[in-house]
Amino acid sequence: MMALGMPVRWVRAMAVLALCGAVAGCFQRQAAPLVRFEPEAFSAAAGFSRFYETSPALACEAARRTLLSQGYVIGSASGEQVTGRKFFQPNAETHVPLEMRVVCATEAGDAAVVFAVAVQELHAVRKANHSASLGVGGLGSLSLPVEGSNDGMVKVGTQTVSDPHFYRSFFDLLGEHLAQ
Repeated sequence: MMALGMPVRWVRAMAVLALCGAVAGCFQRQAAPLVRFEPEAFSAAAGFSRFYETSPALACEAARRTLLSQGYVIGSASGEQVTGRKFFQPNAETHVPLEMRVVCATEAGDAAVVFAVAVQELHAVRKANHSASLGVGGLGSLSLPVEGSNDGMVKVGTQTVSDPHFYRSFFDLLGEHLAQ
C-alpha cells in the first residue's frame, strides 16, 4: 500500500518522529530570569579600590592584619595579594562563607593601589531521599522498601558583595593598620 508514493511504514515513521519532536519541545527548560541583576557600570566611584602612600607589600601586610583582626582565616598571603575566609550561619539551615580577595599593585611612584572584592556563597540544607529493596532468595521475590533521608548542605548561590559601607569600613581599618 502506498500513500502519495511512499510506503505506509515511512509515513508512520515520519509521523512518530514529528510527534517525538513536538513532545520534546514541550519539555525544554527555559532559562531562568536573572534576579536582582545589577548591570555593570564600571565607575571609578564603585569603592572596590583605594590609594595609599606606601609600598604594595606593606599595604598587603596591613590587609592581612585587617582580615585577621576581624576573624578571617587567611588562605594565602604575599606582597601582592591576600585571601581570607569567614563563615556565618544565620540559622540552622543556612551557611554563608564570605571570601575576601585583596590585590596590592604599584601606582605612580612609591604609592600602592589596593583592590578588594568580597564574594559570598549561600549554602542551604537539602534533604536527599533514598530507598533500598531487600530480596529474599529461596522464598521468592520479596521486596521490602527501606526508606530514609540524609540532610546535606548544597550551594544554592554566589554573589559579589557590592555594599559600599562594607568596603569603606575595610579600607578605613586597613588605613589604621598602615598608620601603626
